[in-house]
Amino acid sequence: MSSVRWTVVVLLFFAVTINYVDRAVIGVLKPLLDEALGWDQKDYGWMVTAFQAAYAVGYAVSGRLLDRFGIRLGFSVAVALWSVAAMAHGAMTSVVGFSAARAALGLAEGGTLPAAVKAVSEWFPKEQRAFATGVFNAGSNVGAITCPIVVPWLASRWGWEGAFVVTGAIGFLWLAAWLWIYRSPDQHPRVNAEELAYIRQDPPDPPRPPLPWAALLGRPQTWAFMIGMMASSPVWWFYIFWVPDFLNKRFGLGLTQSSLPLVTIFTIASLGGIAGGWLSSTLLRRGWTVNAARKTALLVCSVCILPVFLTPLVPVTHVWWAVAIVTLAAAAHCGYAANLFTLVSDTVPRQAVSSVVGIGGMAGSIAGMFFAQLVARVLDATNDNFFVPFAIAACSYSLALLAIHLLLPKLEPMDL
Repeated sequence: MSSVRWTVVVLLFFAVTINYVDRAVIGVLKPLLDEALGWDQKDYGWMVTAFQAAYAVGYAVSGRLLDRFGIRLGFSVAVALWSVAAMAHGAMTSVVGFSAARAALGLAEGGTLPAAVKAVSEWFPKEQRAFATGVFNAGSNVGAITCPIVVPWLASRWGWEGAFVVTGAIGFLWLAAWLWIYRSPDQHPRVNAEELAYIRQDPPDPPRPPLPWAALLGRPQTWAFMIGMMASSPVWWFYIFWVPDFLNKRFGLGLTQSSLPLVTIFTIASLGGIAGGWLSSTLLRRGWTVNAARKTALLVCSVCILPVFLTPLVPVTHVWWAVAIVTLAAAAHCGYAANLFTLVSDTVPRQAVSSVVGIGGMAGSIAGMFFAQLVARVLDATNDNFFVPFAIAACSYSLALLAIHLLLPKLEPMDL
């Protein structure tokens, strides 16, 4: 059997990695930009909100466009646009300018996960989808790992402007590889008959035209995914955009001093995404139902996230205890996300997967907008006390899992 499907996963992994580098640069540089441009927490909150609002629109629109025009073309356009937007940050000097650049970045980056999830649904049978999703989603952590290592060095050589330009330009290298390598399974010259048969082992979905959003919003499968995204996505954004600031405000770590803690958090978190996908896939191979395997994995991840509310209570002399708690929560988030995205391909027909992922991503980004404003205002009012944001992060996953179970007690496929 050929193994082209894993080459596709590697491409998706690097796309997600670059995606997260470009969005995380501003968080790593925040202490420097606060000093250079005179930002306060509310200014930064508006920039995060601009990104989230545009990301919500991009997520929803890209899902529909990917279902209509295909992954190869749609993802190519998205990567080209977000790379230009990332580079444009280097030319901005005002809150309004940065907010505009963040909005353009969010709009284009919204196509990443819908494209990746749709690619996995086309290239993998159900038994391997959670694992493949965990692998490509680990790119989010590798991007977050790479950022605190590379960006301070770039900023020291070419200023914060150069850091934005260089990281944004990397997307065009990936785009060239994508256009050269990617084709659909039945059109790829390197896919042999054995691999194609393995990919197509699940019963095919009957041919149907694209479903309107109104029809998808009337299905509990869509709402289950939306609720999961609304509970988890804002927390992940909080880790990306505010944990560097938390380490600076709570423990006095500067731009270079925070590199090792951030690398530790996101390195181990990347393994959590793979482990979460591996857990449900292993349970399936042992004869568990899809319902039991996915929900057990989600439950394990939710329990591991609960201690994160203790993070701001750690004494200032024990920074690595705080890092350990956040690391566990971030790893569990990635395992949760791998199984949450797989719920879509488990319960939604292939021709509607990107649309449902887009709707859910839009819901998660809208929730992230409000969470960003809440975090900014709480920090401004409490002199940078992070207890409330971490407390919300601790309990949101468990509440979402309860809602998913009530909506889909047996993880029923979407009834068309």
